[in-house]
Formats: sequence, structure tokens, C-alpha cells
Amino acid sequence: MLIGVPKEIKNREYRVGLTPGSVKEYVANGHEVIVETNCGEGIRMTDADYESAGAKVLATREEIFAKADMIVKVKEPQADECALLRPGQILYTYLHLAPDPAQTAALVKSGAICIAYETITDNRGGLPLLAPMSEVAGRMAVQAGAHYLERAHGGRGLLLGGVPGVDCGKVTIIGGGMVGTNSAMMAVGLGAEVVILDRSLDVLRRLEAQFGAAVKTIYSSKDSLDEHVTTADLVVGGVLIPGAEAPKLVTREHIKAMQPGSVIVDVAIDQGGCVETAKATTHDDPVYVVDEVVHYCVANMPGGVPRTSTFALNNATLPFGLALANKGWKAALAGNAHLAEGLNVADGNVTYKAVADELGYDYVPTSSLLG
Repeated sequence: MLIGVPKEIKNREYRVGLTPGSVKEYVANGHEVIVETNCGEGIRMTDADYESAGAKVLATREEIFAKADMIVKVKEPQADECALLRPGQILYTYLHLAPDPAQTAALVKSGAICIAYETITDNRGGLPLLAPMSEVAGRMAVQAGAHYLERAHGGRGLLLGGVPGVDCGKVTIIGGGMVGTNSAMMAVGLGAEVVILDRSLDVLRRLEAQFGAAVKTIYSSKDSLDEHVTTADLVVGGVLIPGAEAPKLVTREHIKAMQPGSVIVDVAIDQGGCVETAKATTHDDPVYVVDEVVHYCVANMPGGVPRTSTFALNNATLPFGLALANKGWKAALAGNAHLAEGLNVADGNVTYKAVADELGYDYVPTSSLLG
């Protein structure tokens, strides 16, 4: 199979679909790899590094899309990339379709086979290709929140860890999954008061066992959200419903009741955000203010630390990508139910139920396309 790696074009997106090390693995399995020139400059990898790994470097992304059997990316295709896709071509990347009707329509129109990293599962019910970026984003959320709590950046002028004789800041984390756990690690390390809200008692038990008295674990309800969102200096939204739009748990009324200069980091923004006042921002223009509360809603947070993110992502995506290349998409999905969960759009059909339900498409089960 001919594998194509274009350079990412989303705002400040420095990650890349394959590292040179991953290219070597594809080549060792008998495949050819073509990469767009300078695709790896964001992770300090040169065209020569890719050529040494066995890839051929091409000048434009148009050439990559025109020739490749499978496109391996990081972020969802932008409009002009969607226009380059063709029927039967495999697209293997993050998609986040539920809050993005325009992209979904473009992928349906393309006839391509679109496999989303974020909905591939594992035998524990986890999302193994989303997990590494959730780890990165969770850790970055507290880092970003601490930065924007500084008065010069619009915040309350508060140090999360405090100092002797002065209260520390309060961090409220909504969702105790991978994002929430990693946010808690960072916030505890900084010395903040940390509260984690979740509706799963098993998750709350796990967090209490992991962090002990360093965090407060609270069952998420309207009452507990009212209390712990409005009294927080930093709120981290880490809620996820696989493939579906995130529920709006933090309301406009919560925002109005928060202290001026408080900060919200909505890590769920890729799936539409769990904050009612959230809208996607970029690394170029990462924050805005609503009712004197600073909102940080960058939709590709891990793109800010691309070297760490790319290598972590490749560790997770490579085995599934090799299966697709080695077997073809139908055989690979038929032989692996977890990989089959990744198919969101194929042959002009929406094959992921949460996306179909959210956007009003007829749902076509993946099994019906595998023959």
C-alpha cells in the first residue's frame, strides 16, 4: 500500500502523522511511504530524516492526496483537504465529527474511508488513540490555566500553589478520565486545592486510591457543579462521550457567578465543549473573556508541544495503521472489532451511530459494509 503523509495545515499545528521511526515500520512491512516536504519540521525532523527512513519526499500535499492509498494525519482534514479525498481512499486521523457538520458533509461527499483515532476502542472499554493526547492536554490545561491566572494575562493575579501564609488556588476538574487524572497530577504537584467531579463511583474510587487526601472526589450533580464551579479559580472541563458532542455542564449562570479573573480551560472543545460559553480558539489567539472569566478553548492543545505529542501519538496509532495497510481496510476491520469502532464515514455513509444521531444522518452499521 502507498501511505501518504501531508503537512498539517490547521492553525499552529506542528504535529505530523508519522515519525521517521514509524515510516521505517511501514517500509519494513512492504509498503511505500510518501511525505510532503517539510512535514516534520514542527518536530525538528528534516526531509533527509524521512528519506533515510525510506520515504520519498514530494513537493505538495496535492501530490500526496492524488497518489496515496491511505492518508495518515493528525488533525481533522480542512475544507481544501476534504476536496482532495477520493472514493475508496483511506483517511486515518482524528475527526471529531459530531460538532462539525461541514466536515462530515464533505467526508460523506468524498466517498473516502474515514477512520477516526478518537473512537477506536480497546478491550477495557478505553480509547487508546485518544489517551496519549488526553494525557498531554490534561497536563497542559493546568499549565495554561496557571499562566492565564496571572494578572498580566487577564487573570485574578493568583499563584495556584500559594505561599506560606497565603491560600492556594482552587482547581475544579470536571470529568475524572484521562484528561481529569492528568490535570489533577499537575494541579496537585503545584500545591493547589483540587476537586474532581465525576458521575462514576468507580472512577471516584480510583482517583481517591491514586491521590488520597491530595484531592477531593465529588459526585457530579447540579448541586455540586453549582458549588465547585462557582468557587474555583481554575475550572478544567474534561468530559467525554465517545464520538458524541460534549454535554454543556458549565452554564452561562455558572460563569456569571464565578470570581472575576477566574479561568476556564475547556479541553472538551474538540467535541463542542462542555462549557456553554465555549467557542474554539487557536494557539494564535487562545483566550477570550465572558463576564470577566478568561476562557481558554484551543482545539488542538497538544499541537503546542508537537514533539512530545507526535511521538506519543505514533506509539498508539502505528499498530492499527499497519493493520490497515497490511490487510486492507475491510479485512482489518472485520478482524478487529476495536479498530472497526473507528470507522465513522465510508462510501458516502455515516457509520458511527453517535455522529449519525447528532447530525441527522441515516446510520449504516460498519458490519453491513464489510461483506
